[in-house]
Amino acid sequence: MQIHLIAVGDKMPAWVQQGYADYARRLPAECALRLVEIAAGRRGKNADIARIRRAETERVLAAVPKGAHVVVLAVDGRAWSTAQLADQLADWMHAGRDVALLVGGPEGLGDAARAAAAQHWSLSPLTLPHPLVRVVLAEQLYRAWSLLRNHPYHRA
Repeated sequence: MQIHLIAVGDKMPAWVQQGYADYARRLPAECALRLVEIAAGRRGKNADIARIRRAETERVLAAVPKGAHVVVLAVDGRAWSTAQLADQLADWMHAGRDVALLVGGPEGLGDAARAAAAQHWSLSPLTLPHPLVRVVLAEQLYRAWSLLRNHPYHRA
């Protein structure tokens, strides 16, 4: 199984790239994490934000691998504890399908992505900067895997 983190934004600071890469490379092949960056639409003074969000959503959905289990990250999604995320990860691994985690741009994802998702997941009721979301996701997936494998990284 591969986990595809499909995220809007392709010009991340070095600390984001380094933080994401550090945790992503720790994950084993049984649940490898792959980042797919989607270019964000240009936002100017009089930008049509609704159109930009629709276009970003279309590009995100086009990047979802065929047959993948789709999970949208949204502030109004379901919050999972570390143990619950580990259970989700175990379920995803047992299902044998790839998983696509979708992260929108500054205005989030459009209705089409939300409708395509089997699950809606909230990392926090806080609004997190999207670059930080990549690092937090990679770390939490690694933590969930370490919990499943009794690896010493996770200490409850």
